[in-house]
Amino acid sequence: MELGGVRIVYVGHATFQITTPGGKNIIIDPWLQENPACPEEFKDVQDVDFLLITHGHFDHLGDAVPLAQRTGATTVSNFEIYSYITGKGVENAVPVQKGGTADLGDFKVTAVNAFHSSSIAGEDGSIIYGGEPLGYVLEFESGFKLYHAGDTGIFGDMRLIGELYAPDLALLPIGNQVVMSPYEAAHATRLLGVKNVVPMHYGTFPFLPGTPEEYRQAASDISGLNVYVLEPGQGLDPTVKTP
Repeated sequence: MELGGVRIVYVGHATFQITTPGGKNIIIDPWLQENPACPEEFKDVQDVDFLLITHGHFDHLGDAVPLAQRTGATTVSNFEIYSYITGKGVENAVPVQKGGTADLGDFKVTAVNAFHSSSIAGEDGSIIYGGEPLGYVLEFESGFKLYHAGDTGIFGDMRLIGELYAPDLALLPIGNQVVMSPYEAAHATRLLGVKNVVPMHYGTFPFLPGTPEEYRQAASDISGLNVYVLEPGQGLDPTVKTP
C-alpha cells in the first residue's frame, strides 16, 4: 500500500491521528482523556489543525470542544454538532452534511452515510439531538484516499462509496453489538472493493466483543486483502508498503 505521504496513527477505539503530506495534523473522533485505550503520551495534544467528528456520542465527540478552544483547530461535523460546539465557544468550525465535500486546503473531506444513532449528553443529564451520524472520505493532495466509516452497521450503499470515491484504505468498526460485527465488516469490505483495512472500535468495552481474528477469518476469501491490526499508539507511515 502506498500512503502518498500520509501518516496514520491509531490512538484507540475509533480515534486516529493523521498527518498530511504537507505536515498538517488531523484527529478523527478526538476521544483522548477518558479513552481507556489511548496511550498516555497521546492524551495531551498540543498541535492539531483539524478535528473531524463522526457523531455526538461521548466516545467520539470526546475532547473536541476543549481541544478546539485551546488549539484553534478547524472542527468539521454535521450541522447539529456544529451548532452545539459553536454555542460552546468553538470559533473555527465547518458544517458538512452527507454528500457534501469541504475543501480544507491540504485535503478534501466528503461526508458519507453511516447507520447508527447520534446524541450529546447535556451537563444536566439531558439528551441533546446530535444529528445524523457520518462517515468521512478524506482525499489528500497526493491523491491518497482514506475512508473512516464512523460507527455504523453495514448498508448496501457502501458499494456506492467504493464506486464514487475508491478509497485506498478503510478504517472499519468490527466490535459487534453496537456497530458492525466482524462478519458484516467483511462483507462491507467486499461492497467497498477496498484492499487495505484497519479494524477499529472493538474491545474498548465489554459490549464490543468482535476481534480482528474473527474479521480476518470472515474476510479470508477476499483476494489481495491486507489487514493492518494496530495496537493503540501504532501507526502506518509513508514508508509502509506491505502489512
